[in-house]
Amino acid sequence: MMQTLYVNNKLDYSGSQFEPHWIYKNFKLESDSIVSFIGNADIPLENILKIKDQSGEVFTCSDLMLHFVIEHFDNNLDIAVYRKRLLIVSIKEELEKYGIRITRIGGDLYSNKRRLSIAIAISSTVSALLYTGINLDTRDEPVKTLGLKELGIKDIKSFAQNIMLSYRKELEGIYEERCKVRGVKFNN
Repeated sequence: MMQTLYVNNKLDYSGSQFEPHWIYKNFKLESDSIVSFIGNADIPLENILKIKDQSGEVFTCSDLMLHFVIEHFDNNLDIAVYRKRLLIVSIKEELEKYGIRITRIGGDLYSNKRRLSIAIAISSTVSALLYTGINLDTRDEPVKTLGLKELGIKDIKSFAQNIMLSYRKELEGIYEERCKVRGVKFNN
């Protein structure tokens, strides 16, 4: 079962949190887990994981974001990317409950051609790690951005908890669905 935790204290994201067992080391959650927190995002070049972003041309920074860090103890990168998209869909569906029109392009969310989120999935030697950050506030950045506050989302904690619960329920539903079908023997 996936554990969830919303961290009440401000915690800035630098990319250093994106390592195996970071959630366990900091919050003592031992199994598959999702943690969310609010803080700025200032990711130095050495912590940038997307190859195309390592050119230094894109400066990844935001004054205030809602962050999600997830660890699953398998290291299948394909499944990690699917899970990242499942999280993005969970976020999109939560925003739509507020009547907000959102477009998903791959693993990113947009509204009126303004970017709301960033996301990545990687595999390590022991686990798959997912990260998604959602802007709370916006400022002049190389890409036109949008924040949750501008969209009228006031209770960020409840918003984050609803997303984590939705993500966990989706994963549990997938597991249960796998268990409901009978095996089929094919005759050759």
